[in-house]
Amino acid sequence: MEPARAALIKVLADILRRAPAEDAALVAWRLVCGPKVEARTTALDFRDGVLRVRVPDATWRSNLEPSAAEYLKSLNTYLTKKASRITFVVEAEEKRHESQRR
Repeated sequence: MEPARAALIKVLADILRRAPAEDAALVAWRLVCGPKVEARTTALDFRDGVLRVRVPDATWRSNLEPSAAEYLKSLNTYLTKKASRITFVVEAEEKRHESQRR
């Protein structure tokens, strides 16, 4: 089973390297964060090397921030335009910010 997984990851990495940088970063987040984190977070956008990820609350942000460097390292293995930072945005704050922009 492990050789099949490695082959699949290689194929996905090749596809992501050919995709537009923003799209690749959003999809790559889902690969690097794992299923439990992926189920509770959403990659919002990738601009100027920063991946913004929505989290459900401040506790989730506090729990994920210490792992940001590890996520960043893994994320960059899939990207041609490298990410310099991951920012975790609390869902309620994102909704307020979004309504202010309208």
